[in-house]
Amino acid sequence: MANKVVTDEVRANVGKQGEPRVYDVERGAIRRFAEAIGDLNPIFNDEAAARETRFGGMIAPPTFCRSMGSAIPQVALDLPGFRALDGGSDWEYFKPIRAGDRITVQSKIADIRETAGRLGPMVFIVVETSYSNQFAQICVTQRSTVIRY
Repeated sequence: MANKVVTDEVRANVGKQGEPRVYDVERGAIRRFAEAIGDLNPIFNDEAAARETRFGGMIAPPTFCRSMGSAIPQVALDLPGFRALDGGSDWEYFKPIRAGDRITVQSKIADIRETAGRLGPMVFIVVETSYSNQFAQICVTQRSTVIRY
């Protein structure tokens, strides 16, 4: 490619972090989220039943993190218009998120790379997001790819 979109200046965004956002997790929010996604598992909506499980109480469904947005650092690219595709996400779970937790969500640019596509240059931006509780324990990590073209 003669004119690269991912220049040294663009690549300098790798490691850039967005501002952290903090969320207080409420029991009712967990219950409503489980209802909204149609998950009837009592571990997400019945405290008495959840206390009998290995978790010892209600926890949030794994997809609950989708309800907690993050500030993603912007990457300025020299592309005509704004076309983007969701290239998918990988999730890794370490600790359950519980009612009463205070979750800090922070995203950073993990990688930026370019390849040639049929319509021109394609830029892959990989964003890593961490969800940590009030004890500084990482509960969940997400690695997402956005494809700009």
